[in-house]
Amino acid sequence: MRHRRPEGASDEVVAAAGRVSEALETTEQARGHLYAFHQLTGRADGQLDEAVRLLREAGHGDLADAVERELIGRNVLSGRWTFQIVEEYDDGYYKAFRRIEEDVRDRLMEGRRHVYEAEMKERRRTHGLPDHTAVPGE
Repeated sequence: MRHRRPEGASDEVVAAAGRVSEALETTEQARGHLYAFHQLTGRADGQLDEAVRLLREAGHGDLADAVERELIGRNVLSGRWTFQIVEEYDDGYYKAFRRIEEDVRDRLMEGRRHVYEAEMKERRRTHGLPDHTAVPGE
């Protein structure tokens, strides 16, 4: 019942709600990349500490100074480290996207998730085969 189409919901409504949810899933992937960017940038900044040490040991204090002065602790965007970018994204665009996707599902699908996918599964599965059951334990 949790993935069934609400009574009276047209194919177009199911498709529209499904597309909004699919777009949220794409946004979730983008958010993951943003967090990867955040972590990788932070890791690179930390790796520069050893690079500075190695440059000094190799007799290139001028280059070590440039790395310390120009890169270590530098903003990646004007006034922002990556954690600030992540927070702004999460508190703005991402929060609004999740809220609107939930509103679409609540209003059109009675809050049910993946109705479009559940119907696609039913169309595509081979009835009677053990690895094609509609739900676990069937």
